[in-house]
Amino acid sequence: MNNTSPNSQPRLLELWGGLECTVNRVQDEYFSQLDRNGHALRNCDIGRFASLGIRAIRYPILWERTAPDGIDKADWTWPDERLPALRDAGVTPIAGLIHHGSGPRDTSLLDPAFPERLAEYAGAVAARYPWLEYYTPVNEPCTTARFAGLYGVWYPHARDDKSFIQALLIQSRATVLCMREIRKVNPNAKLVQTDDLGKTYSTPEMAVVADFYNERRWLAWDLLCGMVGPEHKLWKYLVGTGVDIADLLWFRDNTCPPDIIGVNYYVTSERWLDHRPERYPQHHRGLADGIPCADIEASRVLATPTAGIGPLLAEIWDRYRLPLAITEAHIDANREDQLRWLLEIWEAAKTAHANGIDVRAVTVWSLLGSFDWNSLVTQNRGYYEPGPFDVRSPMPRPTALAKMMRELAGGQPLSHPVLRGQGWWRRPGRFLCTPVATPAALTSISADGHRLVGTTAAPILITGATGTLGRAFARVCQKRNLHYKLLSRRDMDIADPASVERTLAQYKPWALINTSGYVRVDDAEADIERCMRDNAHGTAILAETCARHGVHLTTFSSDLVFDGSKGSPYVESDPVTPLNVYGRSKAESETAVLAHHPGALVVRTSAFFGPWDRHNFVKLALDALERGERFVASTDMTVSPTYVPDLVHACLDLAVDRESGVWHLNNGGEVTWFELARMAADKAGIDAGGLVGQLSSEMGMAAARPSYSVLHSERAILLPRLENALERFIELRNVIDPEYEELVRTAESRQQVASGHRQQEETAPEALAGHF
Repeated sequence: MNNTSPNSQPRLLELWGGLECTVNRVQDEYFSQLDRNGHALRNCDIGRFASLGIRAIRYPILWERTAPDGIDKADWTWPDERLPALRDAGVTPIAGLIHHGSGPRDTSLLDPAFPERLAEYAGAVAARYPWLEYYTPVNEPCTTARFAGLYGVWYPHARDDKSFIQALLIQSRATVLCMREIRKVNPNAKLVQTDDLGKTYSTPEMAVVADFYNERRWLAWDLLCGMVGPEHKLWKYLVGTGVDIADLLWFRDNTCPPDIIGVNYYVTSERWLDHRPERYPQHHRGLADGIPCADIEASRVLATPTAGIGPLLAEIWDRYRLPLAITEAHIDANREDQLRWLLEIWEAAKTAHANGIDVRAVTVWSLLGSFDWNSLVTQNRGYYEPGPFDVRSPMPRPTALAKMMRELAGGQPLSHPVLRGQGWWRRPGRFLCTPVATPAALTSISADGHRLVGTTAAPILITGATGTLGRAFARVCQKRNLHYKLLSRRDMDIADPASVERTLAQYKPWALINTSGYVRVDDAEADIERCMRDNAHGTAILAETCARHGVHLTTFSSDLVFDGSKGSPYVESDPVTPLNVYGRSKAESETAVLAHHPGALVVRTSAFFGPWDRHNFVKLALDALERGERFVASTDMTVSPTYVPDLVHACLDLAVDRESGVWHLNNGGEVTWFELARMAADKAGIDAGGLVGQLSSEMGMAAARPSYSVLHSERAILLPRLENALERFIELRNVIDPEYEELVRTAESRQQVASGHRQQEETAPEALAGHF
């Protein structure tokens, strides 16, 4: 973190970390990320952060939290514990005082006294921690001013240009005064001034608006650098809002240029404006300067994607010639795309550095993930985006991002095979409407496709080509740009050691997902040998061979390893006590797999339903009831259903993370089969008059089943609630997916070719029992 002198060798690019710490206000309600991610009560996170190899961390000492009732009543306990711990761990804090916040309840971003009051707090922070060197008094002042003063999203919910500029001036003045007070204590204190750095592109008809937006993005940095005066391109606009000209010119006499400009960049930072709003989804339509238009992420519409952050770094360097750091690099995406996003940002920073731009660092944001940013933190919906650590576990769980950070920090080669794939923002499936030809000025600098997945990328092997789950994994891998090979029993017999060895040697996979097996619970009572061969013996062979080849293995177990006597939800550590042959085969499989391959992932789940399977319980029930037919379901077996798309996505994320051991994955909620059918009918608006409840003892099932087999997890709750899953299932219930139908046709064709073999990935539904 020390500045490089002009005569020293060029510094290496550093890795920093960031902690999402927003305390924003909506009306009279505060939304605190620190409370939701648990760091407010967990100082042991400091060691986790340090383990990533980061040199610095953007760290909150927030005014609203520390001194909401004034400096004389400040509670310094929290920063007193954490700041020295960071210093002792060798991680430099970059102290943040306001993060999309508006201060204590008795002030706001439109309060003329706000700057002096925040500066008083900044001086108190510096006096208490005189060794602190780096500060971000106000995070993203221009962006926060837009959300709070122009768009009305955050407090004080203003919606006019004058309020926007007033909020910007007040925050910028606060930054100057804060650094003045801080430097009275520590003359060497440095300002790291962050803001979102995006760019707007447009049709020619919207060019004037786009040009305005592209000038507006600089305003906070321009003010601090004393660049705003009558010669400024937006001077007429600024004066026209009605703000006091003296407030604008104050910055000419009170410059406070950043020591490091902090660039925050997201996939949403680059925008496209189009004068033809009817071409776009409704929620992207609106007005700009009174003109009907669409405002949408450039990545969702431009036929050729932009080059990303690289050219923007050149723009900001040319404008200010001040040291830069990328102070937020994060994307809400599947795990492999989070890795790919970080790699793209890192490579762009390295290229800029090599081209003479003084880029100091890339900051991975946010270390503990973030909550509800898909609603701009205006609602507590529980929407969570993991980061290097996933806080949905009892203690933060490191993800694949954590390992990648350690490799970047240590200068090691990046090891994860999924990095060979392009992120969704560069793939053909990214469009939300008919693609627009990329403007000629952009085409020449757009990134190439050198990371598209090809046959040279190590694949994921998926067994069970004719089964519901195997097809689902293939479909999702295709959507997520994960190279895969879907295998039938003809391709590989998991119970034949030579076949497994030969297949792994041929494809050299990095992961194997085993969805094959014997699934006919009732038939297993009379077909014990076949059930044990496919479910227990075969998975043991897979585990031993995968372990020897260093291949991550994911395999599936069932709620039927339990007997139901507990009477409350089962967690991973509960002892298994199966009632039937099928359950016993799964229990033996679990033991064998983890004995041979401790790094394997064993997923217990149950009661599948999903949009890509014509024979699952929920679809059968809805179809029958919609036709006015009678449908029978058990009233005395309580289960925890699982929505297949959610299961597959979670399993792939865990596989990318190389997670191991037993995990319970199901959509939160417990219902009888009868209740599940009725709940689905209610949500679908279908008359459930034909639904008939029946005791399981009257349904003629050969295998004994537990009356209560609800799964819960002590490791993490990764899947949404059942109600949410059912709503999404119903939306897609009658949608035909051509790609998936082609998968089914291909698998069925291969099954016919191999008709002389007994298929281990059986497809018949357990319509009345519904267990995996």
